[in-house]
Amino acid sequence: MPDIVFESFATVKPEMLLPIVNEQAVRTHLIEHARFTEQSVKDWIAEKLEVDASAGCRVRAVYIKGVLAGWCGIQRDENGFELAIVLSQSFWGNGVAICKTLLFWAKELGHKEVLFHLLESRPEYKALRKLATKVETSQLLGRSFTTYYIAID
Repeated sequence: MPDIVFESFATVKPEMLLPIVNEQAVRTHLIEHARFTEQSVKDWIAEKLEVDASAGCRVRAVYIKGVLAGWCGIQRDENGFELAIVLSQSFWGNGVAICKTLLFWAKELGHKEVLFHLLESRPEYKALRKLATKVETSQLLGRSFTTYYIAID
C-alpha cells in the first residue's frame, strides 16, 4: 500500500474527519471559526465537493498508511488558486510530499501560478521560499499570512 493516498471527499465519513478538523493543534494554524459539529462538518464536506467540481480545483482527503490524516487541495481565492494542506498533528512532516502532489495537479490542471497562504502562526518554510517567485505578507480575513507565489512550469 502506498504511504499517501488521495481520495474524493465523497468517500469520507464525516465522523472520521470531525476530530481532525477540531484538533486544537490544527485549529491554531487556521482562521478562527466555531468548532465543527456533526452537521457542520457534513455541510463543509458538501462545500468542498462543490469546490472540487469547479474548473481548476481539486480537493481530496489524505490517507497516510491507511489512516485519514486530513485533507488538501487546490481551490480558488481572490487572487487566483491557492494550495491547502490540513493535517492532523500526528501527520505533520508529510506536507512536503503532499505539496509535491499538489504542484503536479496544478500543472495537470493548467495553472501557471498557485499561491500558498500560511497563517502568521506558521514559521517560514525554506523549501517553499526556494520554490516561490515571490513571498509577501498578506492580509486575509483580518489575519496576517505569508503568501508564497509558486510558478508552475
